[in-house]
Parts: sequence; structure tokens; C-alpha cells
Amino acid sequence: MAGSQSSGQPLVPARGSALLLLSLLLLLSQLLPGCSAQTKRYEPTWDSLDARELPAWFDEAKFGIFIHWGVFSVPGFGSEWFWWYWREQKIPAFVDFMKANYPPDFKYEDFALEFKGTFFKAYQWADIFQASGAKYIVLTTKHHEGFNLWKSNNSWNWNSVDRGPRRDIVKEIEVAIRSKTDLHFGLYYSLFEWFNPLFLLDKANKFKSKRYPVAKSLPDLYDLVNTYKPEILWADGDGDAPDTYWNSTDFLAWLYNESPVRDTVVTNDRWGLDNICRHGGYYTCSDRYNPGHLLPHKWENCMTIDKESWSYRRNAPLSDYLTIEEIVSQLVETVSCGGNFLMNIGPNKDGVISPIYEERLRQTGAWMKVNGEAIYETKPWRAQNDTLTPRVWYTSKPKENLVYAIFLQWPSSRMLVLGEPKATSGATTDRGVCTKTLVCKGDLSGKIRCTETVPLSWCWKPGSSGTKSRYTWRLPQLHWMVVLSFVLQHALSTP
Repeated sequence: MAGSQSSGQPLVPARGSALLLLSLLLLLSQLLPGCSAQTKRYEPTWDSLDARELPAWFDEAKFGIFIHWGVFSVPGFGSEWFWWYWREQKIPAFVDFMKANYPPDFKYEDFALEFKGTFFKAYQWADIFQASGAKYIVLTTKHHEGFNLWKSNNSWNWNSVDRGPRRDIVKEIEVAIRSKTDLHFGLYYSLFEWFNPLFLLDKANKFKSKRYPVAKSLPDLYDLVNTYKPEILWADGDGDAPDTYWNSTDFLAWLYNESPVRDTVVTNDRWGLDNICRHGGYYTCSDRYNPGHLLPHKWENCMTIDKESWSYRRNAPLSDYLTIEEIVSQLVETVSCGGNFLMNIGPNKDGVISPIYEERLRQTGAWMKVNGEAIYETKPWRAQNDTLTPRVWYTSKPKENLVYAIFLQWPSSRMLVLGEPKATSGATTDRGVCTKTLVCKGDLSGKIRCTETVPLSWCWKPGSSGTKSRYTWRLPQLHWMVVLSFVLQHALSTP
């Protein structure tokens, strides 16, 4: 207070008081909003950004759901690239479809009037996603058509709040996911737009100007992160422009250093021309990327249940949808090789997840409920697949000293031989199979041989004899589906 007199007390606080004050300040620094335990800062260079450690939750999650929903869901024909195929490439099937079903003066923008989401219920979606066994979702907030599923101030009324549903779709799904499930919430964003005039001007200028990213993509990205706080930011659509045009490194440095999700957010590798499979938090490399072998960098297999399209198709025959057996096979192979599995669905224009998609999601969830122990929080083993028997894939949990052998097909010889795990000669493990028993024995060469035809209904009881003490055999319940995904475990240690 001005004009106050000293009381004669020392101006420097005593040592005990100083320590108390310091402790309080440290405590407050952890509690105040905006403060973080993060100490490392990242520079806007790929060398610095690529050195960031991927948040552990992503590798542990293994399985996510991709959602493609937009104006392209209204024609429901061909794919989400409908506008481009019709107007730019003029592919006959798309041109003929429009001639047969719409008047000559019909514009693509007119489809937005029919994109109403009449039966869209975010909580119903959340229930289906939870039942699938997935641990995260990635929602397409804007595809290459440029229609935003939230109130963007940079989209000139070309968004779901001002047209079509007149609802903030991103917000509704975010609230449903975070309040009703334990899934992580992620967002997809296409950097470019096919017919945005600002982007086309920049492209004509060989991307020496940056009208579009300054006016559209960058404001959108900052808005998405600050408003919805996604834990995954899934970039796509570089439009053949380099990352310097998109200001990608500057944005990612802000995302990792300053944003509200800096400690938990995960990013992919589609931030500019030639970045894919080279730079980013994890690699996607291409759509439906599934190398079949271990990679040195974390990766994700983004694939779709409809083999021909990422969006809803009214004209899709049943044969174009993956079976549950095919889905489980891809999931197991992906995880065994160190990848995450991002499985896509396409709701229809009314916001309904069609029965075929819902069935596949719930079937996957049923399989994961039984066998998820061999998927979630696992690491690749020294061998990804078996050297003797095809369609046998391995995962591991090093901290628990366990290996999982997942077989997807019972051999016609009625004997399953595992060449990679090494067992003590004469070791046996009994698997109770309701009224039958599956017997696995280790032979003199260390191979494991399991005999008995596998039935479709399973119960279990553990039992073993002649095993070394450092081997642990455990028995999960086996799944009833035709995909024979029996999970066999044993210790990582070698004889």
C-alpha cells in the first residue's frame, strides 16, 4: 500500500516460509489451466516434430472406427468422390446416373438440401461404437467436397449448421462419445477442396500464394482443436501441394506446444506432398495399407467394410462388404505387425448406420470381447507369423512374459503345428472343449502340436503337465465363430 511504513520485520522471508511459498507455487502450476507437465518444446521442423514420442494410449488402443458422412451420402452412388467423378472427370456411370435421376440444371450444392440427418442420433452411434470393441473414433469433419460438419466461419454457409441438418454434428458426436463411452475422440480434416476458388487460384500460381490456407484450412484446424479438443487429428488431401504451402510444421508445433491437447493428441502423416510414410506421429502410407511385416515406425491400416467405397452406397451388393472373417483376419494381421486397425463405415443421408455395418461392428465387438486380451495393449513378438502353419499370427505382452498365437484357420490335417514357440519335450496343455479336449504337446524339436477337430461351441478349463516352471499356459474362452481365433499363450523366455 502506498505510504505504508516498515514494521521493522525483515523484508526477506525466513527459509521455512520461502520453501512453503515455493511448494505452493509448484502445486498451483500443476493445477492452473494451461499449465502442463510437458517440458520439451518442438520447433517447426520435421526433425523436431518427428522426435515427439507418440502418446502411449494410441498404440495400446489398437482398434478404431472411421466415419465418412457428408453431402456425398445423399446421392449414395459410386463413392465419396461423386462430385469429382461427375463434374471433373465426367465418368459415364456418374453422368448417366445424374441424367436419369435429376433435372439438367441440378447442381451438387443442391444435394445439401437433402442432407438432413432425419434419424441421426449421436448417442445411438456411440452405443454401436462402444459395442464394436473399438477404443477410438475418427469422424470426417470435412471431405474434399468442402462441406463442414460444424459451424465454420470460413465455409460461406457450406456447413451442417447453416444448411442441411442445421446441427453441429461434430459437437453432438463429441458429447455422446465422451459422456457415454470410453473411446478416444478423433477428427479427420481434408486440407484441400476440389472446387474452392481460393485453392484453385493458389494452384494456378504453383502454390506460391497462400490465399486458401490463410483464409480456410488453417482457421478451420485451429477452430477444431480449440473447440472440440480431438485426441487424433487425421489430415488428408494435400492437393499435390507441399507442406510449406499448408504451413504444416508451424501448425503442428503449436499443436504439440500450446494447444489444449498438446500432451495427448496423435497425428498422422498426410500434411503435404511427399510427407506420407515419412513424417508425422504415425504413418498411414496409403489407404488400406497392410504390409504384412513389422515396420520400424508406428503405423495404421485405415480400411473400409465396403470394399469399393468409404461412403454409403445405395447400389452396393452384399458381396462388396467384407465378412466378419475377413475383418478379423485383417485386424489380427495388422496388430501382429505393430499397426492399428481403423475400420470405416458410411452412414446414409438420414444419419442411419445401416444394418450391414452395425452387424459387422457388433460381430467384431463379440470377437474382441473374447479375444481382446491378445489385441489390446500388446506388442509385436519376435515373429509375426508362424513359419510352419499359415494364418497363425503372434502378439505379445513382454511385461507379463506372454505370447499369443492367434490362428484363423484349423488345418485340414486336424493337427495344428506351431513352429515359433519353443516348448519342453513332452509338455502338454489340455483345453476343455465342452465335452471334448484339445491337447497340445511339445515334441523333441520344440514344436507345439495340437490335435482334435475344433468345434464351434467352446467352454474351458486349464490344465498342464510336464511344462517348465518358466512357461505359463493360460486358457481364454474360445470364440464360437467360424473364424477360428483361438488364443494360445506362453512365456517369452526361451529354453
